[in-house]
Parts: sequence; C-alpha cells; structure tokens
Amino acid sequence: MSNAADEIVRFDSVYKIFGPRPRGRAYELAKLGIGKNEVQRLSGHVMGLDNVNFSVKRGELFVIMGLSGSGKSTAIRMVNKLHEVTVGEVWVDGVNVQELSGPALQEFRREKMGMVFQHFALFPHRNVIDNVGYGLKVRKVPKDERDEASLRALALTGLEAYAYNAPSELSGGMQQRVGLARALAADPDVLLMDEAFSALDPLIRRQMQDEMLAIQNELHKTIIFITHDLNEALRIGDRVCIMKDGAVVQIGTPEEILTQPATGYVAEFVQDVDQGRVIQAHEVMTEPVPVTTDLSLADALAKVGDRTGAFVIDDAGKPIGLLTVADGLRAANVGSSSIESAIRNDFETASPTATLNTVYAKAGRGLPIAVVDDTGVLVGNLDPQLIMEEMGRVEQLIDGFEREVFM
Repeated sequence: MSNAADEIVRFDSVYKIFGPRPRGRAYELAKLGIGKNEVQRLSGHVMGLDNVNFSVKRGELFVIMGLSGSGKSTAIRMVNKLHEVTVGEVWVDGVNVQELSGPALQEFRREKMGMVFQHFALFPHRNVIDNVGYGLKVRKVPKDERDEASLRALALTGLEAYAYNAPSELSGGMQQRVGLARALAADPDVLLMDEAFSALDPLIRRQMQDEMLAIQNELHKTIIFITHDLNEALRIGDRVCIMKDGAVVQIGTPEEILTQPATGYVAEFVQDVDQGRVIQAHEVMTEPVPVTTDLSLADALAKVGDRTGAFVIDDAGKPIGLLTVADGLRAANVGSSSIESAIRNDFETASPTATLNTVYAKAGRGLPIAVVDDTGVLVGNLDPQLIMEEMGRVEQLIDGFEREVFM
C-alpha cells in the first residue's frame, strides 16, 4: 500500500449494497462475513462491494481485475461517484468524494477525472478533433486552446493526421484511440478505464496496450484500469487488485500475483498465464561471484566451484568473458595455467528487468547469462536451469491449494 503522501485514491472500508434497505439486514450480514450469495438469499439485496480497502499511488497504473460480478466496475464508479457508497469512504486527492454533490461534484469530475469506456462513445456528427476537445468545450475553454490541447493528445495516440476526419472513417482501434485522446486532452489527475480494450480484436488490443504503456512512460498518469483478462492485467499493471464477489482477494505486483498467489482462487487464474512474460531476470538471478584475469586458471576454477560458470570482469566490474568449468578443465588438460586461455567472449547479456521469455532463446545455449545494469556492470548471474526451475515452480503452485470453483 502507498504512503499517505504518495496516494491519490483511497478506499476505506467501502461497502456497496444494491436494494431498498442497503444499511439494513444485508449490511449486518456482510459485517459478519457472510458472502455475496448468502446475503442475497437471506436479504434479497445484492452485494456490490464488500469491505473494500486499497489505495492507488500517484502516477501508478493500478489494475482492478475480476470476473463478471466481482465488483470491479462498481469500484471504479465509486471513484467519480457514479455510485453512492453504502458505508465507507472514497478519497481522491484529499477529497471525500461522497460528500460532493451538485456543481461541486460536476467540477470535480471535469477537473479530476477522465474516463475511457469499453465502447467508444464518440459523437458521429463531430470530427475527431472536436470529439477530443469536447470535455474542454464543456469547461468553456476557448476554441484555439482546446484545439491545441486536442492536437497534442492526438499526437500522443498517433492520430494527429486524422484530426479533421469523421469517426466513421476510422477503424475500431483508431476510434478507441480517439477516446483515449479525449481523456488525455483534459489532462485529468486520474484516468479511469473501464474494460477499455475488451471490444477490440486481440491484435489491436495488444497494440493499444503497447500504446498506452508508451504514453504512460511519458506522462506518468494515475490510471485505474478495469479488466476481466488476467494476462492484460499482468502485462500492463504496476499493481493488480484481484476481486471476487465484491471483495478484494489479493493486491500485488504482477510478479507477486503470479509467483505468490494468496488463495486457490488466484492460483486457478495464474496457472494458465504465460509466466515468462511476467517474471523478470532479477527475480531469478543469483548473486554473481566473478573472477578476474589476474587469477591463475586453477584459482579461478576453484572460485567457480560447483556452478556452471563464472563471469570474468574488468576493473569497472563489466563482464568481458565467461569461464565455464568445462572450458577451464579442457584448457588445464592441455597444460595451460592461464585463465585467458579458457575464457570465452560469446556470452549473452540481459537487463535485470528482462522477462524470462525474452531470454529463453539465449538460455537455450546452456550457458550462464550475464545480467548487467544500464552502465554494463555485472549485477547477476542467470543460469538456464534456474529459468526452467522457476517456470516449473510457478506451474505447480496450484497444487498447494484446494481447488476452488469460480461460481
């Protein structure tokens, strides 16, 4: 969870119950820990959110993920008070949203919030630039200023050349980018994206994810993103909140969700995820024990020990070669005592944040991979066997839980 100084959105013990008497028996049952289905059976009320607590850091891409009925869309609608809370508080940048009403609520939504919907919701009778600038028009921003802001937003989404086209002249993916540009043009503090890419074809969807990540790397917006797709959640989220039956099941980084599922429900989800796209080299690498060229071959081999090999580094700590046990013994068997005679320079490197699927082909050679930082300094040793063991370990995580049904 974020520190108070870092957070911009916070849910404090939020309940949302749909029905004529939400604070009656249904709420009392919920407080006792009675689940969503039982609350509905016993009270006739629907549990939307069940004691939800989380905070979102400023500049974070926070994904709320769950199946239909999990409460994810209800949660995002609490942030801009499209739904009233039953009990609890929702705070946005120090403002208790539920206390707002009338003009104050309208101004809050216009100034603080941008929203991108699953369906594009573009005005067919307005061209692209006027669609993008519509929110600014509502705020009575002069035409030249809103056009300037709209063109900047369109440039971010790669659509500047289509500013004066009609929405009907654009593909589905391009129309969704117009929707994203419209939200960005208003420069909101918080961007809410509710299943924004789920109506797109898989290839276009992945391109939109890439585009959004590129924009986020530049703008560092606070984004709350709703999805039912765990692969999407793990691919784009800084942190992921998994919900079920209105309650939060687990919050963590994509790596934590994948490698440390809190319940069998989460484990059921992650068993089918391509973990190689999520787990990064720094999570698997071991501490490097490098050798230097001033050592004798015998001393260098002794330092390698029972490892596959060790990297040879220069005075700056950068790898310049790889000494494997096999190469060292081969050189020693022909009478060499020099480490230079045994090291090889055809080794592979990777960054600490490289995902396992990007280094998988390199690992196929069976040689250690040098993990280096931005300056080229050796920071880790990535053994191919460790990669396979880690991927196998994740696949077997579900065996530690009793299987839970999704219903």
